[in-house]
Amino acid sequence: MKATELLVHEHEVIGKVLDGAEAEARHLRQSAEVRRDRLDKMLDFWKNFVDRCHHTKEEKHLFPALEERGVPGDSGPIAVMLQEHEEGRRMVRAFAEALHQSARAPERAARVLAERLEAYVALLRPHIEKENNVLFPLANRVLRAEDQERLLQAFEKVEAEEMGEGTHERYHNLAHELAEE
Repeated sequence: MKATELLVHEHEVIGKVLDGAEAEARHLRQSAEVRRDRLDKMLDFWKNFVDRCHHTKEEKHLFPALEERGVPGDSGPIAVMLQEHEEGRRMVRAFAEALHQSARAPERAARVLAERLEAYVALLRPHIEKENNVLFPLANRVLRAEDQERLLQAFEKVEAEEMGEGTHERYHNLAHELAEE
């Protein structure tokens, strides 16, 4: 398996939670019921699986490997991905704040939370498409087999040291749970 294939697989897992987020936004708009438990789980998934695990693999390992092979980091696909990662972080913080505020202003909470969910999905879906269809094919062209192997080892280290043993599987299971309505 190539490192880029692992990242594509993680995108599929993230996509399941985005499906769940879209369903939750519809639920919020239709019922105005804030299902705090589900929203807390989505927030946890985004902060930890998406950012601490997935984005760390890209930012600390994949992007530098691409730069070593001549892909510019300050323009082009890498620069766009980094900017979108930062935008995603901003959106997750805004969602967390809205979730925190939801107990104080329940009459507006459902609408605001739905808007924040929809905005995050609207950012991440095309972001994933760009990585899968532009960045990763580029990576597969410029990275050597030994680069891909080194990246896989680095990704395993991220999961073991930054996330903790078994955490990756827990988030995969959580993604399947959140994808179900």
